[in-house]
Amino acid sequence: MKAIPQALLRDYTTFQLGGPCRFLVECQTPQELQKTVQSLAGQKTPFILIGSGSNLVVSDQGIDAAIIRYVCPTPLLERDGHDVIVAAGTLLDDLALYCVNEGLEGLNYATGIPGTVGGAVVGNAGAWGKQVGDVLTSAIILDKQGQTKEADNSYFGFQYRHSRLKKTEDIISSVHFTLKPGDPVSLAQERAEILRIRAEKHPDLKTEPCAGSFFRNIEPTSKAGKRQAAGFFLEQAGGKSLKVGGAYIFEKHANIIIKGPHGTSQEVHELHLKMIKIVKDKFNLQLNREVRFVGSFAPPTAGHEGFW
Repeated sequence: MKAIPQALLRDYTTFQLGGPCRFLVECQTPQELQKTVQSLAGQKTPFILIGSGSNLVVSDQGIDAAIIRYVCPTPLLERDGHDVIVAAGTLLDDLALYCVNEGLEGLNYATGIPGTVGGAVVGNAGAWGKQVGDVLTSAIILDKQGQTKEADNSYFGFQYRHSRLKKTEDIISSVHFTLKPGDPVSLAQERAEILRIRAEKHPDLKTEPCAGSFFRNIEPTSKAGKRQAAGFFLEQAGGKSLKVGGAYIFEKHANIIIKGPHGTSQEVHELHLKMIKIVKDKFNLQLNREVRFVGSFAPPTAGHEGFW
């Protein structure tokens, strides 16, 4: 473990945005994670945990706190029958690929989703009508002092793109998933198709920095209804034409903000407020973010106060 003083968080987020932090510590194993949390807690140093930074907008000014970055450069996981125990710093797509190769069904939908397993649990990530909470049996979590406990599925209070960890700020160390046997060939074909679809509809993070879908889909308006894509309402409201400075809407998907070459976090913040407003004005629907803002942003302009 090595502390990097004044690390620029734009180098650690898929949006490629964010100013400096006090220092950044990279942890690659659950043991390193626990040791670091205990050390910072003992020093009374405020810290924020991140994974691969795929769901963050960090302010241009940075943050006055330490950053713990928990990412495993190679997957840390083991199989036990139809179960998989995985370090939370493992990339979600690495886990999905492992399950395909092992003939385990239940996480293939996570193919191509950026981020770590831990981040996926916090946000109950999902696609194609499935989500992480469906197959999570238990997890080892740390509190802010670095003390561990095991929590079962019910502890997390999973809802659509939500878990109680968004409020408790518990830190996930490792996760236990229970899956089903599947055919590796069929799973590999399904994975290839998912990757093809994602490549068609989603930007290349290397050339078009973003955080994926910015807003959660809209809850159904009737008992018989289904969740409706936030991108549909944004497009109908003229969202694709919105732009603030170097931040603009992805041409293929109205629910994705792209950072242009000179875009800033503040511009992303202002653009997301405009997106909220046009959908509220046209459909009287409230958009709720999937993406997390960290740090200080300028106050909203008149008419946006309710969305701050």
